[in-house]
Amino acid sequence: MANRTVTIINGDGIGPEVMAATLRVLEALELPLDFEYKDAGAEVIAKYGTNLPDETVEAVLRNGVALKGPTGTVVGGGLPSANVGLRKRLDLYSSLRPVKSVPNVKTRYEDVDLVVVRENTESLYAGLEHIIVPGVVESLKIITEKASTRIARFAFEHSKRHGRKRVTAVHKANIMKLSDGLFLDCCRKVSREFPEIKYDEFIIDNLCMQLVKDPTKFDVLVLENLYGDIVSDLCAGLVGGLGVVPGANIGERTAVFEAVHGTAPDIAGKGIANPTALMMSSVMMLDWLGMRDEAKRMQSAIQKVYTEGKVRTGDLGGTANTREFTDAIIAAL
Repeated sequence: MANRTVTIINGDGIGPEVMAATLRVLEALELPLDFEYKDAGAEVIAKYGTNLPDETVEAVLRNGVALKGPTGTVVGGGLPSANVGLRKRLDLYSSLRPVKSVPNVKTRYEDVDLVVVRENTESLYAGLEHIIVPGVVESLKIITEKASTRIARFAFEHSKRHGRKRVTAVHKANIMKLSDGLFLDCCRKVSREFPEIKYDEFIIDNLCMQLVKDPTKFDVLVLENLYGDIVSDLCAGLVGGLGVVPGANIGERTAVFEAVHGTAPDIAGKGIANPTALMMSSVMMLDWLGMRDEAKRMQSAIQKVYTEGKVRTGDLGGTANTREFTDAIIAAL
């Protein structure tokens, strides 16, 4: 059987370091994978005149899958986000963020195990805004039946495939009666196709309060774009932060698996970054590629290192550098 080619996008800041660590683990698994390196992010603008070169998008389309490090985005100016650009151009309509408690990572909560499914292509987060007159800006929130139905179906199908029992639609339809109302209507229609899965609804502000009171009572959350962006980071904070949470952006034909944390320029090049998030994202990638046994092996190795608690990086109170942590994961394989 021919090897599957994965597009590798190192990204900015600590991206190349956490990517190198993750690829060491994937290579230790001796998988039938080849890697094709392409560029994206703030650090390649000088070279290409853009943070998302066409050849990178074409490579992801051709290979159907990518593993991506974090990319930087200027706040309040500059080029649009490379992440948003990838999602739009590849129609990666679903952001999938599993959030699960990590052994020996002390947080306020135990036994958190939920999944955030975020619509990735529209709503306010799409950034459709313009100046009407000086001092007045209009930002457009677009909600469509097609995108809302598609993300709702993704959430229910993911739940069915992974033995999840409940899907919660998150909204603000008490105020945005037409836009969020349409999103809810689509979720309700899809829910009728999956009678074995419990369906309910929460207003976004109440959901945030309930999450910080007791996140263990939620299972799968389905949200439109901006709400999903905020809630997925909030949920990551419940289990130790973005450094221990994986992420994926999935479309009909392609998928990009990525670390969802920032580029951490303050520690870039020091060899002390925690590669856990990207390693866990690559576990999701292997599962998506149908390499489920290998995914379980890698996941088990990560779990073992955390359960033993002897080797951990500085962000989690340990002293290990990136290489030492990676060595421990490979040993655990």
